[in-house]
Formats: sequence, C-alpha cells, structure tokens
Amino acid sequence: MKAAPGGAVTPDGAVAPGGAVTPEGAATAGHVAHARALVGLSSPRVTVETHLPGGLPGFTLVGLPETAVREARDRVKRAIQNCGLDYPRGRVVVNLAPAELSKDGARFDLAIAVSVLRATGQVPRNSALNLEFVGELGLFGELRATRGCLCAALALVNDDPGGRSRLILPAASAMEMGTACPDRLLAATHLREVVAFLRDPEAQPLPSVADLPATPRIHTPTEPGLEEVIGQEAAKRALTIAAAGGHHLLMIGPPGTGKTLLSRRLATLLPDLEQDQAMEVAAVYSAAGAAPPPPGRPPFRDPHHSASAPALVGGGRDAMPGEISMAHHGVLMLDELPLFKPSVLDLLREPLESRTITVARARYRTTFPAAFQLVAAMNPCPAGFVCTEGSCRCAPEQVRRYRARVSGPLLDRIDLHVPVMPPSEALASVLDPPKTTHPGQPTADAQAAVRQARDRQRQRQGCSNAALAGPAVVGAANLDAGARRLLARAESGFGLSLRGMHRVLRTARTVADLAGAARVGSDHVAEALSYRAASTM
Repeated sequence: MKAAPGGAVTPDGAVAPGGAVTPEGAATAGHVAHARALVGLSSPRVTVETHLPGGLPGFTLVGLPETAVREARDRVKRAIQNCGLDYPRGRVVVNLAPAELSKDGARFDLAIAVSVLRATGQVPRNSALNLEFVGELGLFGELRATRGCLCAALALVNDDPGGRSRLILPAASAMEMGTACPDRLLAATHLREVVAFLRDPEAQPLPSVADLPATPRIHTPTEPGLEEVIGQEAAKRALTIAAAGGHHLLMIGPPGTGKTLLSRRLATLLPDLEQDQAMEVAAVYSAAGAAPPPPGRPPFRDPHHSASAPALVGGGRDAMPGEISMAHHGVLMLDELPLFKPSVLDLLREPLESRTITVARARYRTTFPAAFQLVAAMNPCPAGFVCTEGSCRCAPEQVRRYRARVSGPLLDRIDLHVPVMPPSEALASVLDPPKTTHPGQPTADAQAAVRQARDRQRQRQGCSNAALAGPAVVGAANLDAGARRLLARAESGFGLSLRGMHRVLRTARTVADLAGAARVGSDHVAEALSYRAASTM
C-alpha cells in the first residue's frame, strides 16, 4: 500500500495522508478507536470513527458533542502537527457513537487523535483493537489529567472481565487508580509515546500503572481530638455513639458552646475505610474531578448554608456528584442547619433512608452513592441565645418560624438530638488553661471503643447498626423484658413514629455494643430515648 503525498488518490485504493480516498475508500474498522464517556459514575464505551472524504479543509464532529468536545478539533490538529505527524489536508469527519449519548469534556481528545492517525495510515490499523483511550491533549501533544479516569477503568473491568482490553490514560491521572486493575492500565505522558507504542508495542512499551513509582504521601497534620473541647462530656458521649453505630446527629445550643468544634471531631473517631469502600470514595472524587481525602480515611464535607440543590445532592448540566456523595462513607456536616433553604434540606430525606441518590434530568438519569453520616448544628432561636424569658430577645413566632425551617420528617430521620449548653468551667479554663489533658474520654479511648463496637456489628449482621433495615433491627436488638416494657411506655409518651421507634432501637443497640452487652437492656433504651427527648427543647 502506497500513500500519495499531498492528498492525491493512489491507484490501489489506499487512504492518502492528504485526506483523499479511493472510490472504495469508505471508512473501515482501521479508522476506529475506542474511548469512555462519563455519566455520573458510569462510563459507557464510545466508538470514535474517522472518515476522510477529501475536498476543502474542514473538521466535522458529530455524535452529540458538547462545547469542550467540539473544541477538540483545534487541540487534536495542533497536537498532531507539533508532534511532527501529518494532519489531513482535506475534510475530516469524526463520529462519536452511540449518537444519542451526550458527550462532554476533553476526555475524547486522545481517541480522536488516534482515530485520525489510523485513518491516514500513520498508525497500523490493527494496533488498537483491544485498547481504549482517555485523555486530554495539550497543543504540543502532552497528556493532561482527565476527570473520571478511575470510573473508566472500573467500567473497563466490568465490561471485559476476561482481561483482554486495556486502557491508555494520562500518567497524571494514574495516582487515583489505587488497586483498580493496574496491570490493565497503561500510562502515557505524551502523544508521541502513544504513537510509538501503537507502531511497535514490543520495542516501545508503555508502562503499566502498577510499574509506576509510588506517589509520596503528603504529610497531613494530626487531626485535633476531643481533648481540645472544654467540658461537654454528654455531647462527647453522643459523638462516640454516633461514630460507633453510624448514626445521624443534631446538636442544639447557643453560639460559642462548641457545637461546630464537636461536629468536626466526628470524622476523627471513625475507623479507616476498607479497600472496597475506599475505591467507591475514590470513584466519586474522580467523577467530580476533585482531590480525594487522605488514603483510607473517611471523607469530611462541610458545605456552606448557601449551597444549591444540585451542589448538595448532585446533578446539574453534566451529572456531577453532590456533597452527599462526596461524603460517601464519611461525614456530611451542616452547620447552622436552619439557614439552609428548606427545599434543599428536604432533598436529604430520601438519601438518609436509601443511602443512594437518583438524579433524573431530561438529558440523563444516574444514581450516586450517598451512604453518608449527617452531623448538624443549630441555635435554639434566630438570635442565638437560650430561649428563656430572661435572655431570649426573639418573639415566640420568630422562634417557631426559625425551627420550622427544618421539617419534622427530616428531624425524625436524625437518631441523636443533643443539647449543648455552655460549660460551667469555661471561664476558668480560658483564664487558667490546664497543664495536662482535659479530663474526660480521650480521643484514643473513644477510637478504640468505636472500633470494637463496629467489629461486633460486622460479626453480628455484616453492617453498621444505622444501616439495618426495619425488621432486622428487632432481631439484632434482642430486647430483654425490661427494655420491652420501657419502650412500650415511651411510644406514647414521646410520640414516636414507627421510623422513630426503629431509630431508638438502632441507637440502643449501639449503646449496648459500646458496653459489650449481648442483649439490649432497659438502661440502653433509656439512654437512646434521652437523645430523642432533646428535640422537643
């Protein structure tokens, strides 16, 4: 096969580098490359086809591309030329199939460049049949980090469990791969490396992600612990219970009492993530294009109260994960809870129960994981003072409207309602700080108690107490006779709903786990009920 320079048609019907084709020169399989789109956390396969019909120079991209994809014509052209390769002089038509799938982002640049080079005969036609390409190209051919590479890698393994297909991705994105099939992932830093590999895989191999040098871990300062919180032993106890069972927590009290300080300590009590949990968290952050949390640690998210609905639960034009998904297997902190829009807060009601969020829009429908642990804080009144006749300057109607911004169904889904009042020793501690650690349960002891309680739950039911379904809660609680009588009396006295009853049982089971008890007794139920009574203050 001999290509005619300058775009002429060769007699034997080959595709000429200049862009012309023979009468038989319809697009063949040799002009195809494969990529991966990104819709939420899913990454469907996309076929990139290139046809060179000749004629006046031009670039046509079809297949429902968004703006960033359409701009690939300039990035791909300059990258090919600046790498010393030939770009077709005639018209170039690129199709991204399936056509009904919307494509966004610069993730298709590398696949488009490979498809064009295959169409011009500069890369062998049979060199990329089992390869997929994801990566953004710079104007000089460098490969840049691309959002959602981990999602593409996981989809590759799911679609081809036999292990034949491989994915070429930017080396800058390799650090987020973790343990996701590193032997099937090839890393490249430049388009020239990819072209050399496709021409001669044996002589110019690309390194696999498994062979790349380990990225040095950035030293993170030690997270502050419970020792820095003055007093508030009851709130620290509730924080330990919440961490041990994965329960949602609401702190209510005047400003300056340590609600925010305590809320930020919850993540420090949680145990490290298991490998599959860490991979799920990494996939969410890869889809969001954000830096993941420290390896193995639960994420902690604290959005501002001005956050919009798509920012909190996900969605938007490009199906981005929201804060509740970024807090998957971690903590979502909502400070100043009533200042959030009520319509935004009510969007949390379903995810708190289902632990997932399904976002349905006209252009897509996708599901994000949302197994987060909610910790919230609020003042008892708009002015922020304790609502008593002598110190609160708010009218009763103002207080009612303020508290009504947090709906009853949302409050009913929060297991622990904890009052946080000013500690009596606060002034003395500020003027004369203690030289030793403040008395109370230190962080290390709380972390050990949380780990032991979580181990008991894993051995008994395979999940945390907060994740237990309704019927399974009764069996796991294993109530004794005194606990049953106390719970029956409390049902009418506290006005508990059926959901509230199940949540009391879950909390009581966690209290019993912290105590090492096999059965839930009346004292465990009494402590769990005390955390529901605080919501009536």
